[in-house]
Amino acid sequence: MSSAEPIRVLVFSRTVAYRHDSIPASIKALEDLAATSSTTAHPFDMTATEDPTIFTPAGLSQFRVIILLQCSGEFLDSSQLEALKGFVHAGGGVVGIHCASFGMESSEWYGRLIGGVFKDHPEPQMAKIRDPKTRARGKKTMFGVTTDKGWEWDWFDEYYNFKTNPWDNPHLQILLEVNEESYTGGTHGERHPLAWAQEFEGGRSFYNSLSHFDEAHLEDPGFMAFIYKAILWTARLDIRSE
Repeated sequence: MSSAEPIRVLVFSRTVAYRHDSIPASIKALEDLAATSSTTAHPFDMTATEDPTIFTPAGLSQFRVIILLQCSGEFLDSSQLEALKGFVHAGGGVVGIHCASFGMESSEWYGRLIGGVFKDHPEPQMAKIRDPKTRARGKKTMFGVTTDKGWEWDWFDEYYNFKTNPWDNPHLQILLEVNEESYTGGTHGERHPLAWAQEFEGGRSFYNSLSHFDEAHLEDPGFMAFIYKAILWTARLDIRSE
């Protein structure tokens, strides 16, 4: 067991519009990830809920990171959204997963926090995804995670198009992109981002548009390692040696 104080993470999965069937599998995978983290230098504990009343200054002050797991629609009211703003401004971290970019369309601030606003998507299909920073080196690294996969590899998912291309936002560090020549229905051309991170108004945010299906969470340890790195990075912990 680690002697470090665990990071407290809120996993929030309330949906008001579309609801993903993969939410239970995602929560289970995050629970397993938290258990595994207990032996690392940076353990975390998680609280999973769909009760929006936890979004108060006092309620959110318990946590260092909030994971917005497949949230959709107007899942927070105005006072709850203000509590989220206060959490970020106090240095809190936010990890958005997949449908989180389809949430809170009424809030321009929320769209900037996530870094992209969902527009549409084609049918799920196989495509080639890649880390744009490591093409020349022949391997991918995501927050320090390195695998033996090539810099471009096959992945079956639902590939989101966004209202504006996140590549055009200079504040974002793009971490993954999809090759639009490898599937049909993409609208961003040569640079189609899938995941990114940013410093944002005193806090940090990370967003990953992949994982429509259970398999990303339950069958791909590399994907969950990516999410673990996102939790640590948004919590402002040194992850280079993890």
